[in-house]
Amino acid sequence: MKKIAILGSTGSIGQSTLSICESFPDRYQPVSLAAGRNLDVAFAQCVRWQPRVVSLATEELAAALAKRLREAGHNGIEVVHGSAGTVSVATLPEVEFVVSAIVGVAGLEATYAAVCAGKTIGLANKECLVAAGELILAAARKHNVALLPIDSEHNAVHQCLRGGKHSEVRQIWLTASGGPFRSTPAAEFERITPAQALKHPTWVMGRRITIDSATMMNKGFEIIEACRLFDLPPAKIRVTIHPQSTVHSLVEFIDGSILAQISVTDMRLPILYALAYPERVDAGLAAPSLTFDLAALSHLDFAQPDLARFPCLRLAYEAAASGPAACIALNAADEVAVAAFLDGAVPFPGIPRTIEKVLNATSSHAPASIQDVLAADEAARECARGVIARHAASGLHA
Repeated sequence: MKKIAILGSTGSIGQSTLSICESFPDRYQPVSLAAGRNLDVAFAQCVRWQPRVVSLATEELAAALAKRLREAGHNGIEVVHGSAGTVSVATLPEVEFVVSAIVGVAGLEATYAAVCAGKTIGLANKECLVAAGELILAAARKHNVALLPIDSEHNAVHQCLRGGKHSEVRQIWLTASGGPFRSTPAAEFERITPAQALKHPTWVMGRRITIDSATMMNKGFEIIEACRLFDLPPAKIRVTIHPQSTVHSLVEFIDGSILAQISVTDMRLPILYALAYPERVDAGLAAPSLTFDLAALSHLDFAQPDLARFPCLRLAYEAAASGPAACIALNAADEVAVAAFLDGAVPFPGIPRTIEKVLNATSSHAPASIQDVLAADEAARECARGVIARHAASGLHA
């Protein structure tokens, strides 16, 4: 029985992980949960799973959950809150495996603490490696901790790399659906609405990651994450537009061979792969729908992405080449700009324009600690907010 902690238990990855636990009760047991702000779902998860510890975002939410649990007769669950609470969830002594699925840098401290505590990490939070990859990887080496990617593309690469040595890799291909605007004329981008951008053609995801997919910044973050996870330079991480989302990634070896990982588009598969690694278990036990239909291979399209149409991809390559400070700024500015777009404060192209201005104002100083990362993150956010505010005051969009 593998005992797990889930950071982001009420999100899509967290709930998919609990679905896996439901299907394999003899293999996986969630013993601690970080649930953020969703009080009702957190209460239902506590009733169902009886975790040792559950964390909510604020003291008020934690008090409300504790009260509801007491009134329902569930008195053995410790309710904590905030960053310290999330760290407690991630470092609970009996936890063996931590699913890191909190969106943004909110899960950074807890993920780093889990690595330092020697926990195996299932990484679904790409911002951790984007903002603090060098620090997390150094800690993982020091504590002999495995970082197993849950993102479908990196999980696919991880699987393909089992077919060859690191020295035999020529390049990695990350596939991208292209989002909802891959064929939209660039002249129409200024008129794209949040409602249109939130309609992803393939995946059901949270609001920020869906917008990041539409701008292709999500793929940009994956480039940086792949550089760090697989110890390769940006030039060896390629992106190809693959609308069917059937091939999740490919690895090209120096002898000309290419290995591709193919499966249905269901996040339970990469989660199960990470939880079971180095074993493979029968996914059909979880759901017959996880079985792949070869007829889906009858039509596969691949195309080179247009960096002029999707400048976020270009900015990510530049940040990856520039270093840690630029990567922190890239992530922080994107989160602020995406929120501004969803609020109607900037148009769709204002997202990359804001990010580029923040990157141009960012120094190359590399952070030496997680606190340095968080300070640089906040500075970049403040810079992005300033960019948006100045343009709003002038009557112009960022």
